[in-house]
Amino acid sequence: MRNLLTKAGFFGSVSVAFGSIWWSQQKTESNPMTSSAAPNPNDACPASLYELQLIQVLFRHGARTPLKSIPDVMEARWTPSILEAPPYTHINYVVTDLKGGPQPQSPLEDNYRKNILSGGSFAGQLTTVGMQQLYELGETLRKKYIEETPFLSPTFTSTEVYVRSTNIVRTIESAKCLIAGLFKQKQKDIVSILTEEAESEILYPNYHGCKLLKVFSDPRWAKSSALPGVAEDLQSILSALGIAAHQHVDFVLIRDDMVAREAHGLPSPLVLSSWRNKVEERAVDMMCSLYEPNKREALQLSVGALFHVMLENIEKKLQDNSAEANRKLFLYSAHDTTLIPYLMALEIFDRKWPPYAAFVTLELHKSRQTGDAFVKVSYIGQDQHIPGCSGVYCPLQEFKQVMSAYALSSESYNSRCNSTELTEP
Repeated sequence: MRNLLTKAGFFGSVSVAFGSIWWSQQKTESNPMTSSAAPNPNDACPASLYELQLIQVLFRHGARTPLKSIPDVMEARWTPSILEAPPYTHINYVVTDLKGGPQPQSPLEDNYRKNILSGGSFAGQLTTVGMQQLYELGETLRKKYIEETPFLSPTFTSTEVYVRSTNIVRTIESAKCLIAGLFKQKQKDIVSILTEEAESEILYPNYHGCKLLKVFSDPRWAKSSALPGVAEDLQSILSALGIAAHQHVDFVLIRDDMVAREAHGLPSPLVLSSWRNKVEERAVDMMCSLYEPNKREALQLSVGALFHVMLENIEKKLQDNSAEANRKLFLYSAHDTTLIPYLMALEIFDRKWPPYAAFVTLELHKSRQTGDAFVKVSYIGQDQHIPGCSGVYCPLQEFKQVMSAYALSSESYNSRCNSTELTEP
């Protein structure tokens, strides 16, 4: 049982876990439409009082192959057949940069292609299971925004829908599958999926492109496995699995392989069954350690630029005089490591790993009586009462105040990222 997992340091296992996003979902979270986060019933407001103006959806990709397998104990075979796209997910699409030019190179995806798993598949690839999950998410959005509330057109049009993804194959394919489910493969235009250079990506905490984020995260992550409780549990599970301490295996790596197997019905080492909940708990503990201390700055640099973009989308819609005035839907295909700090900044993170196809929606509404603007946030289909907001339908000024604690313009983001001085103790 030696060499259960290959040795990995921060930028061997966790840089890709945080730069190219290596976390996965737990089996009990396989249904993306269930969540323990429930709205306060006292905050409920009749939807008929509000008129929907704009939808923004931030979502996680679907189930994928693991980033590292667990060899020598119980080898799982990841054959290329598990990557086949169902015909109902096919659409006519093109991947470009943010300005409509050629798709940028993706060093993160290149790294995945160097890691061939047992069975012949590449690491970190969206599987048929994951494609189905995103197609079903598209169907969920279709039911809500086309069938129940006729807000979106039943056929895709580029003037109405904006699609952006991280420049990684699994998120690009996830966006494609969501669009296929949302519009039932009906499209007036070619779907353009916009991507960004790796160094400038804001759809995940960019530990490669943001120097300051790396400065305070490197040492913090290095110490995360030594946290009280975490260290003792890690030693116990490594011993049970027969992993030598010098291999530097952590709960995130163990979890990644374990839950990827579960999602696809592949067997895991039996010893992990009694450790499953503890692996989940300790992996979350390790993640949370990245944001303490310097919590505000860490969250700013992780999701602040994305917050700013979403607020800008709202402002442009309300001005109703921009080239994007007809835009009704913004889709952002990202990762669990995007959703976790995003939920933390909004103070609605429930310390449960976002499942595959988890999604946050920001809806812009106008009061039918006063014309005032409101924002409603939901997570996995459950409306959320954001702390700092007077209700589930949050007055725009209150919502902007909540977001302003973390939102960073591109200029401020770049300036902070290029610094190596922390502004918090």
